[in-house]
Order: sequence, then C-alpha cells, then structure tokens
Amino acid sequence: MHKLLLPLLFVSLLQAAIYDGVAIVVKDQAITLFEIEEKMHTLHIDAKRASDMLIRQRLESIEMKERGIHVDNAEVYDEISKTASRNKLSISEFYAAVRNSNGLSSTQLKDKIKQRLLTQKLYMAIAYSSVSEPTIEDMKEYYALHKADLQHPSAFDVVIYQALNKKRLQEKIDNPMFYSPEIKRSEQTLKYNAISPQLAHLLAKTPLNHFTPVLPDGKKQYMSFYIKDIISTTETSFEAMQEQIKNQMMQAQRERVLADYFARLRQNIAIKTIRMPH
Repeated sequence: MHKLLLPLLFVSLLQAAIYDGVAIVVKDQAITLFEIEEKMHTLHIDAKRASDMLIRQRLESIEMKERGIHVDNAEVYDEISKTASRNKLSISEFYAAVRNSNGLSSTQLKDKIKQRLLTQKLYMAIAYSSVSEPTIEDMKEYYALHKADLQHPSAFDVVIYQALNKKRLQEKIDNPMFYSPEIKRSEQTLKYNAISPQLAHLLAKTPLNHFTPVLPDGKKQYMSFYIKDIISTTETSFEAMQEQIKNQMMQAQRERVLADYFARLRQNIAIKTIRMPH
C-alpha cells in the first residue's frame, strides 16, 4: 500500500509545483511567473505591462496554429543569407557577429528569425485586406501636419572608433578618456542622403556628444560613432518624402488594425489569471 501511495504523492506534488508556477492561462497556453518576472527585469516594466505583452504573444501563437501559418527551414536560411549579404558578411561571419554582439548561438538566432517570420505572416494575414494605400491628398495633409518630424540633418560630423575587440571598444564608450592602441580613430562628415537609412536613423537619434552603440562593421571588426556635430536641419520636400510618408501611413493603419483585432480576440478568448508577481 505504501509503495502505491508514494508515487501518487510524488505526482501530486509535482503537479502542484508546476501549477504553482503558472500565473495566467490563455485558452490552453500557460504563462509562468518566471516569464513575467524575466520580462519585467529585461524591459524595466511593471507586471501588468509584462503580462499584457506575454498574453499578446500567446494570442498570436494560438492564431498562427488556427490559421495554419508556418515557416520552414529554407525560409529561415534565406532570411539569414539576405541579412548577411546586406551587411557584406558570409553566413559564418554573420553568425560570429551575432554571437559576439548579442551572445546568441546560431540555433537561438534561427529560432528568433523563425518567430519573426511567423509574426510577419500572421500580421499580413490579419491586416492585408484592411490596409489600403493613402491618396495623394491624404499624404499631403500628413506632410503638412508632420513636417517638423520629417525634417532631418543634412550631415553629421563624427569620430569613428574601430577595433577588433568589442569589449575594448565598449571600454572607450564607457570611459571616453580611455586609450588603447587597439582602437583606431578617424573623423568624417557623413551626409544624410549618402549613407544607409538605418545608419542615418541611428545617427539622427543619437544625442550630440554621445556614442552610438557598438556595431559590426562588416569587416570582422566593430565600430562606434561619436557625434561631434550635427549640420543644419534640412526641410525635405513632399515629393522627396512621398514614399516614406506612404509607408508611415500604411504602417500606422496596420498597427491600428492589429491592435483592434487582438483587443477583440482578448475579449472573446478564455484568459484566467491565477496569480501575479508581488
């Protein structure tokens, strides 16, 4: 009799321990206290915001399953290949750069890219038929209302620091007085329209007399830009900004459609809150 009771007691305690770790159940998917606390710590947000983000992730997962949305290994590899090519890296160099900058293994990177592609497919399936291109009149009105936001510097005076060792370069960023012969220094004036949109955006949002984050330079080294001066803001014409305005307006439409969709889904699906972090 005792031999029978012991296994049953063990199973009962194990189930209780697992249940004790569950904070929220979304339909048939659990969110644990650990997940909420981890997101709170990582993003520096409160428990409600963290739980809302995790609930949204579970709702997306349920929708992907119900819609039969999937991503195969070939799609993941193709995305990695394109990203590496854009950064002028081989696949192996790209894996190494990601590992050195973010600490992600190739398997973890593939998982993240797969999840991003799944999310893109889901969002397209939900919002595709509900988003239309804005008219010229709508875009001109948007331009008039957001003209100040659409302006950008004409150029940046920067000091570029480069090094093979990422940690050594980070030391320089953390302590500008730090010197190492391993770090190369050069000064350049970068015209806004002559650099990639990603770099232009990064430089524009970096405050004057500050460093950008450390970036791979595509040549097996790392670099950071110190913003020495920002040269006169340029007012850009509607014609020059038309494509960007269209993209911004359509993106805003997509976000509204998705927010409304998941708000309705959340109201109509079983969500049970068991406990929240203290």
